[in-house]
Amino acid sequence: MKKIFTNIIQFRGSHYDFGLEQGKQIKNSYIIKNRENQWKIRKPQFRIDPIETKNIFQNVGSKIWEELEGLQDALQWPIERVLLEFGGYRNQIVRSGCSILTGHDYMIRNYDYHPKTYEGRFLVYQPTDSGNASIGVSQRITGRADGMNEKGLSMGYTFIHRKRPGDGFVCHMIGRLILELCDTVEDATALLKEIPHRGSFSYVLKDTSNTDARIVEASPRNVDVLTGNHCTNHFLKQTEENRHYLEDSKRRYNVLETETKQEMNAKEAYYLLNDLDKGLFSTDYRNWAGTIHTSAYFPTTLSVWFALGNNKNPSTLDFSSWVQGKDFDDILLSGEIDTDIPFLHMERADWFHN
Repeated sequence: MKKIFTNIIQFRGSHYDFGLEQGKQIKNSYIIKNRENQWKIRKPQFRIDPIETKNIFQNVGSKIWEELEGLQDALQWPIERVLLEFGGYRNQIVRSGCSILTGHDYMIRNYDYHPKTYEGRFLVYQPTDSGNASIGVSQRITGRADGMNEKGLSMGYTFIHRKRPGDGFVCHMIGRLILELCDTVEDATALLKEIPHRGSFSYVLKDTSNTDARIVEASPRNVDVLTGNHCTNHFLKQTEENRHYLEDSKRRYNVLETETKQEMNAKEAYYLLNDLDKGLFSTDYRNWAGTIHTSAYFPTTLSVWFALGNNKNPSTLDFSSWVQGKDFDDILLSGEIDTDIPFLHMERADWFHN
C-alpha cells in the first residue's frame, strides 16, 4: 500500500493572481519535473496556436486565459509551453475508467486513472473578476476532473474514446468552464452544445432542482442529452462512437443499474462506489483504470465528501461556509492506494521507470 496525499489549495482573487500563485507553488515541484521528463518520450500530437486559443477562451466569456498568463509570468515560460501543459485546448487524452452515480440530492464519482498523471491538488477558488466560486479536483492545473460551484451545479465526466479527435477543448477544461460559467444544468447543457470538443466524453450534471441528472454525450461530431442516474464509459445514444471493447464499462454500468433499482441514500451510494468488494472500485492502475479518489457533491447543502483509496470514510468539506469567507483549517487529505506506481506530485514519476 502506498500512502498518498492531496493538497487543499484555497484562493480568493482575480484569475491572473490565481495563476501567478499556482505557478509559484508548482515551479519547483515534482509535477513540473516529472512532466518535463514525460514529454521526452511522449510527443504532442496537436498544434498550438496562442492567438486562436486566447480568442476561444474570450469568446465563451472566460477569464481563464488571464490565469494562464499568471502561470506564464510565475514560471517564466513562453506561452506555447504554458498552453502545452495547462491550456486545455487541443490536447491528447489517454484511456481511463470512472463511474458516476447520482441520487435525489447527490452526485458521487470514482475517478479512475494512472498514478503518474495524478496531481494531488484539490482546488477551492472564488474569483473576484468574474465567474462562480467552485470546489473540485485539479487536472492539468487549470482544469477540473470533477467539482461543484456555489450555485450547487455539480459536474463529473467519463472517458469514451480518443479516436478521431477534433479541434476543441479537452474534458478537464470543459469541466472548469462549466463550473465557472454555468448556474444550472440547462446552462451547462447549452455550453456543451456551443463549444468545440477535442475528444469524446460523457458529462454528468446535477443541480439543486432535485430532478434526474443530465448526461451529455459529447464528441467532436455531435452532442446528445439524456437523463439518468448512472454513467460509465460508453455512450447510450451515440453508439457508433463507442470503443469495441466495452466489457468492463458495461459490467460496471450493470452493477450500478442493478444496485440502484430503488434509490440509495448518499451513504449507501458512496460505499457502493468506494468499497472494494462491490465491483466498482478498481485496482487496475497499470492499465490507466485504477480508482484514485471517490468524491461526492451535495448541491443543496454545498457540502463535499472526499476520499483517497478504498474502504475509507470520507472527509467532509463545508463549501457553503467557505463561500461565505470561512477557510478550511485542514490543507491536506491523505489515504492509501494499493499500488507501487509513483504518483506525479509526490515522487519521480516519469515514463522511463515502473
